[in-house]
Amino acid sequence: MASPPVPTDSIVALLQSLVRTPSRAGTDTPAPVLRCMEDWLGSRGLACRRLQGAGGEPLGLYAEIAGTRPGGPWTVLDATLDTAGFGDAASWTWPPTDPRIEGGWLHGRGSADSKGGAALFAHLLAEFGAAREGFAGRLGLLLDLDEHSGRFGGARAFFDPPLGNGPAPRPDGVIIGYPGMDRIVTGGRGFLRARLAVHGIAAHAGATRRRGLNAITRAMALASALESAPLPPADPAFGLAPRLTLTGIQAGDGGYTQVPDRCELRIDLRLTPGFTDAQARALVRVTIERQDADHAGAAATAIEWFAGWPAYRVPDADPMVAALREAGRAELGIDLPTRVAGPSNIGNYLHGLGVPALCGFGLRGENIHAAGERIALDSIGPVYRIYRAALKRLQRG
Repeated sequence: MASPPVPTDSIVALLQSLVRTPSRAGTDTPAPVLRCMEDWLGSRGLACRRLQGAGGEPLGLYAEIAGTRPGGPWTVLDATLDTAGFGDAASWTWPPTDPRIEGGWLHGRGSADSKGGAALFAHLLAEFGAAREGFAGRLGLLLDLDEHSGRFGGARAFFDPPLGNGPAPRPDGVIIGYPGMDRIVTGGRGFLRARLAVHGIAAHAGATRRRGLNAITRAMALASALESAPLPPADPAFGLAPRLTLTGIQAGDGGYTQVPDRCELRIDLRLTPGFTDAQARALVRVTIERQDADHAGAAATAIEWFAGWPAYRVPDADPMVAALREAGRAELGIDLPTRVAGPSNIGNYLHGLGVPALCGFGLRGENIHAAGERIALDSIGPVYRIYRAALKRLQRG
């Protein structure tokens, strides 16, 4: 039996409604965009439930259908409904909440990251829900309203519900609808962060005898040593090398006459399987100890660690990867390559829970988090058909 046509016009209409509804993380209330999606799902007979925080604040939305055949996996489609900020509105050709179509592109904040993915996934859920007798297992739709804050509150509320709200769900796999149709992102580097307090000895900046010890000078030397510290090379099986980046420096009280006795450095470490959390901590500690040894008269540098997530990569043999690659080959005539993302994402968190997650295959987009964000309308059809075919393969039971 031939598959039904892709509901492109309906996907575009839903996406336009979502883009018209501002949902910037930390700025806009999430209730309007949440209602927009609730109304759409409800009009198609798809029950959904809100995911809430400890104070009852809405953090996400979840809907699910189940096939009538026995067996089959539980697959969750995940996308975010909150967005990055608008930036300078004057730098946009059209307003960020004007989902204008021009030259084959649909413009607006969140169109690519990731309201386009949410609109496409919602239609897939509706299509499979209308033909439940044709598949086995369960298919879920998870929409996060707290992703761009970095907290991933909707996903956390779903996968780690508060005590007394039932067992923690562990689906067989999660597919995240981040944009990009030229590859399948199967993993990401992990991260670890630290704040370093480098100490000096205060003195008057104009003194001729007691010059003190400048904490900024010490911090600059430490920063140079950290940035030049040897890191392992890229692991061919993973694809990316680790990285250490100085991301902030702060010292002094705004005056000109005092030698500063404290300088704070912030560092971001990107982890790989060959450069783990423990190895990153050890490298920072050893580098600091060597630098501190040259300044025995000042207090030792203090380290405040901020735990992150480990690196991960889903094997190419995973059923989700195999299904998408087979569908991509049939639709595009190419073998979609697999890649690891440089930034961390919710897939790292899910890996820590034992849930495999793909974190990138979706609509072709441009200017993500920048002015003029947009998606290519001609990518809707092929991406939808690839997902439809992949999900059918997964849900055969």
